[in-house]
Amino acid sequence: MPDLFSVEGKTALVTGGSRGIGFMIAGEYLKAGLARVYICARKAEACDAAAKELSQLGDCVSVPADVGELDGVEKVAQAIEERESKLHLLVNNAGTAWGASVESYPMPQVDRVLQVNVRAVFHMTQRLLPLLRAAATADDPARVINIGSIDGLAIPITQNYAYSASKAAVHMLTRHLAHALVRDHINVNAIAPGLFPTRMTRWAFDSPEIQRQVVEGIPMGRPGTPEDIGGTAIYLSARASAYLTGVIIPVSGGLATIDATAAVEVG
Repeated sequence: MPDLFSVEGKTALVTGGSRGIGFMIAGEYLKAGLARVYICARKAEACDAAAKELSQLGDCVSVPADVGELDGVEKVAQAIEERESKLHLLVNNAGTAWGASVESYPMPQVDRVLQVNVRAVFHMTQRLLPLLRAAATADDPARVINIGSIDGLAIPITQNYAYSASKAAVHMLTRHLAHALVRDHINVNAIAPGLFPTRMTRWAFDSPEIQRQVVEGIPMGRPGTPEDIGGTAIYLSARASAYLTGVIIPVSGGLATIDATAAVEVG
């Protein structure tokens, strides 16, 4: 049974790994025995600092880059190709959000959100296909794990129009890529997180009263933890999930699955 959930010896890239959900997943990966985890983030200082902290758990390599830009994806891919002959796990986590009313929502922010949240997912997967194919076997496929959102499954309570649309697109792109890559023994799945304490969701923790109101809308009555999101990522990376592809897994404490009338902003 333990071998079913083993990820020891694998290599992974986690985009947007300097903070939030990406940092949580990278940390849980290293605790579980991955050989090496690469993280990328737009700000070099933050990326380097996160990799230094995560290196206390295992081998973590910082590759600062903005995956919302085409040359940023290329920079990350080349850095990994210089050190690895194969890549077992790609976690497309990097994301951004913007909130504004329908009337005032700025078009440049629509473009930016879609570039980072959707285009970068496709581009990074496309660019790293040779390394993923090199790691893939019929018994233990390579994995692409896209981080969607509960906001892509239910109407959010905040005015984050481009974000919610982008995450719904990530869910559909996950299914489409799963269909395209299944014969290459590359499984593509997505996690749709609910409320986790991240920079993107800091509004929900601004005061005890706001936090209480938001948490009351979650059937389980609490925000997520690093173990919640990391455990799901480990399952999707291990032999236990080898027969699973094209699936969107809500990790949301029951939000939008038990109670489809409520939703919260996530990151």
